[in-house]
Amino acid sequence: MEGPGKGRIEIQINSDTLEGEGLLEAARRMAVAARTAPKARGVDEILTLVVTGEDKDRMADEMERIGRESDRAFFVRDAGNVRNCPAVVLIGAPNRTRKVSPCGFCGFGDCEGCEQAGGLCAIAAADLGIAVGSAASVAADQRVDNRVLFTAGKAAMALGLFPGEVANAYGIPLSATGKSPFFDRK
Repeated sequence: MEGPGKGRIEIQINSDTLEGEGLLEAARRMAVAARTAPKARGVDEILTLVVTGEDKDRMADEMERIGRESDRAFFVRDAGNVRNCPAVVLIGAPNRTRKVSPCGFCGFGDCEGCEQAGGLCAIAAADLGIAVGSAASVAADQRVDNRVLFTAGKAAMALGLFPGEVANAYGIPLSATGKSPFFDRK
């Protein structure tokens, strides 16, 4: 680059820095996509956050703990994926009924029945799924390797990582390597 009265300016940014910044930019865009995803009755209760570093490693530890205590090997496998990724986008939502009638998709007849039974509002869960799908599609559009993990969401909830009430969550680890760590999983 040439500036007025100056010689040539050269800028070099290494690939680790570029890829790390690219992953965080993709994570930001994913949070926007989750926020703007369609929601029933226009009720937006989606919560997003990105974990890196120690919080991400604590989440992987919790995933391993859950997997070992419940004899669910896929939790341990997924924890390895989280450890090998620099960032995880978390998307969650509280369990509040939408007061849609008639519905009954929850299996309890109506919203009052769902609340009394402590059931999960099917519409709230569907809204979360649409938000997660929107976020994952942004990662794909940005050419960022990703995988939707309910195991990461469960661990994040157990650790209280979300800044508000969350009853259902998913995690989306992000990777920018020569080969996606989400293939050839054992």
